[in-house]
Amino acid sequence: MIPLKINSFNHMKKIFLLFAVVSFLAACSGPKGMVKIEPNDNEAREDSVEYELIVFDTGFETWYLLQDSPARYRSQQYYEGWNHQYVSAWNYLATQPRKRSFFEPIIGYEPGVDYGFELNHKLFYYFQYVEHVLGIQILSHHPVGVVF
Repeated sequence: MIPLKINSFNHMKKIFLLFAVVSFLAACSGPKGMVKIEPNDNEAREDSVEYELIVFDTGFETWYLLQDSPARYRSQQYYEGWNHQYVSAWNYLATQPRKRSFFEPIIGYEPGVDYGFELNHKLFYYFQYVEHVLGIQILSHHPVGVVF
C-alpha cells in the first residue's frame, strides 16, 4: 500500500503543477476587451438613452481622474471628431492578425448617435492613455494642444 500512496501523491503533485501553470498563463495573457460602450440601464429614461463607457484597464481610471480638469475641456464636437477617427483606426487594427490581441473587441461607436459629453470626453482620454501611457500607436497624427 505504501507505493500506492506515493503514486497518488505524485499524481496530485502533477495536477497541482498543471493547475499552477495554467493559472500563471491565464494571468499573463494580458487583458482583452479593454473598452466597451453600452447603454446604461440603471439610468434609463423614457425619452433618452444613457450610455456608459466601461474600461477594463485598472490603471486608466486613476490616470483619467488625474487628467480630468474642466480647464482642459474642449467641445463635444471636438471629442466626437477625434473619437470617430480613433474608433475607425482601432476597429481596423482589431481586424489585423498581428495587432488583434490588444485591439479586441471592435468598438461600437456609431456616427450620428449622441453619446453625450462625458462619454466622448472619457473615450477620447482612453485613446490618449493607450497612446501616451501604454505606448501603443493608434493614429499616425495626434490632437494638437492636448496636455498631460
